[in-house]
Amino acid sequence: MATRPAQGTQALRKLSAVVAPARCVRPVMAKLNANRSFAKMARSHGSRAFELRRGQAMPCQAAATTSAPATSEFIEATGADVRVRFAPSPTGNLHVGGARTALFNWLYARRMGGKFILRIEDTDLERSTKASEDALMRDLKWLGLDYDEGPDKPGDVGPYRQSERTHIYKDYADKLVASGAAYPCFCTDAELAAMKAEQEEDKLPPKYAGKWNTASAGEVKEMMDKGVPYVYRFRVPVNEIITIDDLVRGEVSWNTDTLGDFVLIRSNGMPVYNFCVAIDDATMKITHVLRAEEHLPNTLRQMLVYKALGFDIPRFGHMSLILAPDKSKLSKRHGASSVGDFKDEGYLAPAMINYLSLLGWNDGTEQEIYSADDLKEIFSLERITKSAGVFDKVKLSWMNGQHLKAMPEEEQTAMIGLELFKAGVLKSADSAAAAEAMIALVRDSLELVVGVDEKVKPILGYPLRETMASGDADKVLADNFGEIVAAVLAAHASGDLAAAVADDTVKKWIMAQGKAMTRKGKGLFMPMRIALTGRMQGPEVPAVLSMLVTVEGEVAEGAGFANLDARMAELKAWATEAGHL
Repeated sequence: MATRPAQGTQALRKLSAVVAPARCVRPVMAKLNANRSFAKMARSHGSRAFELRRGQAMPCQAAATTSAPATSEFIEATGADVRVRFAPSPTGNLHVGGARTALFNWLYARRMGGKFILRIEDTDLERSTKASEDALMRDLKWLGLDYDEGPDKPGDVGPYRQSERTHIYKDYADKLVASGAAYPCFCTDAELAAMKAEQEEDKLPPKYAGKWNTASAGEVKEMMDKGVPYVYRFRVPVNEIITIDDLVRGEVSWNTDTLGDFVLIRSNGMPVYNFCVAIDDATMKITHVLRAEEHLPNTLRQMLVYKALGFDIPRFGHMSLILAPDKSKLSKRHGASSVGDFKDEGYLAPAMINYLSLLGWNDGTEQEIYSADDLKEIFSLERITKSAGVFDKVKLSWMNGQHLKAMPEEEQTAMIGLELFKAGVLKSADSAAAAEAMIALVRDSLELVVGVDEKVKPILGYPLRETMASGDADKVLADNFGEIVAAVLAAHASGDLAAAVADDTVKKWIMAQGKAMTRKGKGLFMPMRIALTGRMQGPEVPAVLSMLVTVEGEVAEGAGFANLDARMAELKAWATEAGHL
């Protein structure tokens, strides 16, 4: 059994002062003869307490004396007064949904000239890890989402980890108890399970229905003196309508009768999520809470805490979820789903920012490519859409290619050259000329840096035998391919071919050969391509031959590089074996 958190005598005196002596009986603690009529009455009054009078279930007055908190008002903040936050739990990787939430908050803060705060919600002690926290911060840094305050950037409203703020939550829980808005509950797990089972049997909504909402000061003191573990519960007001003007979804309302008295602090002293969030957002002076729609149901509990403590209330905006192409919730089964995964696969941070910005937002135009600086100038909450965004990796890859092409050439060459070195294509990461020569041949089709070697290696090699064995070149072979082979080998032997490569006149040389053989069009260029590159498709033949000269001596062993001499030797050997010479 969990041990009772340390409770001071001052807190106990507060409890004694606010817990009324009257005791009301909730309708699920014992079977009653008039069970069905009692259940009907309970449903009509939601989660109110009841007392028994002459066999009838009647609503009774609230047992605790409450003091009215200061009036809560919704915050209206603009410009530098805007304060938004991203509050992840360090229980795993930063997924694209969380990254999109962080991005929208960051963009709004930068657009308004306000502050973007990082808060770590690590009260789940079993699942939270320092490694996950470090990874989250590393991914945010990679994306370029710099925060103004956070665990490693202290401000005036820290600490910025919930695990370091437990004393703050305890203080506010005591204030709620002192005002009558909360109370200690000593119900055991077995008692709570019995309540739930009886509510299900009587078709009642699942709500707390124990006696501690209306227990006397003496009963509370007796249990505390015994050291019985307890939780703090919030006393939910009866039949109140709570309304927010959601920045994305418009007006949203709840009736408090849909909610039972909920736990604020567990018996081990750790606060519950909705209590922490409300306290943190209020004390950190958050003006706008922009988060995923899955948090919308939490808003009622948080609103009640705000109102009970007299806190001003931030503006809420709940963004739609990000779905997979099959319209299910995006998950690992759909492939990469975390920022780190996409980084490892070779996606660029600017492309991720661009793509995520369009999952649930648009500027009203057909434009698709934006830089982060562009987005900071045009982002607005009014353009966040209610409809769910669908994550399309094909579209992301295309967008990544656009950002890759837009990079300064020197930066692009250095990045791709490093990847070619790591992939075992280049001998050195500093071979800028060789890297540029290779990149020039694949630039138009390149979408990702990772995997560029798979596009470059086929061009470096000379797969003549594979092409001929495939059967794809049978028509070329049948059209007197030996004539082309003889012309190419003769030009190589005389040095004319090497001279054409050096002078960048290969196309002119090919045309001259075609005139001499009365060939043109596909009957000329396809057999020339096969003879010189060993392939039936790829970059322009003159560009390939020029690249071979530039990269010679810079290509790593094992990359399958074949220079012009090696190609001609292989062509001659194959042609001889095949009877074309």
